[in-house]
Amino acid sequence: MLLFSNRFLGLTTAFLCCLSLSPAMASELQKILIVTGEGTAIIPTTLTEAQLTVEVRGNTAGQVQTAIASQSNQLITFLKSQSVDKLQTQGLQLQPNYVYRNNEQRIEGYIGTNTVSFQYPSDKIGNVLDKAVTAGASRIDGIRFLATPQTLESARQKALTAATSDAQSQAKTVLSSLNLAPKDIVKIVINPEPAFQPLPMRAYAKAAPAPDAAPMPIMGSDQTVTARVTLEIAY
Repeated sequence: MLLFSNRFLGLTTAFLCCLSLSPAMASELQKILIVTGEGTAIIPTTLTEAQLTVEVRGNTAGQVQTAIASQSNQLITFLKSQSVDKLQTQGLQLQPNYVYRNNEQRIEGYIGTNTVSFQYPSDKIGNVLDKAVTAGASRIDGIRFLATPQTLESARQKALTAATSDAQSQAKTVLSSLNLAPKDIVKIVINPEPAFQPLPMRAYAKAAPAPDAAPMPIMGSDQTVTARVTLEIAY
């Protein structure tokens, strides 16, 4: 039994020796420089996403429901006639209107709201918002500026190109300062971070303007698209 054990240990040792790396091979595997580059592209936001709310108050839930359905349909019909994009319902509510008097909670009628959102060119949306008042909108809850999908994709490509160049420039600077030369790029990673974050929805007006008021000016803003690329470079 002892002889068999020695043979087994000898085979195990030989196997482990075969798996070990020579100092030269181990050193070669470690010669990798990892750099991350960042690139940005600034684009105009030519679209505006707006939220409009229809609000109705009444004595009974049935009255409010009927009124808000009629007013909402009128608003939606108008928006469709303007060929708006991404028209959708954001929220629909019908609830009692609670009031407190003499430490007592009472119901005084009902409140119903229907909020819709849509997208439209920023240079034309002011006129649409004005006319939406007479079409049934009770208030403008907020607006957000967006870029077109085509503009976003073009900006993303430019940002990726800039990020790759930045990573290569970093690698060249580091290696040249150490009197080393880059060899092959052994790995490329496009970091999975959002390339574009739209501006958050922000309040525009608590109440819609009067129908005879001057058109509301809507001015978009620029948006930054960011990309990051990581390179593993042998040297």
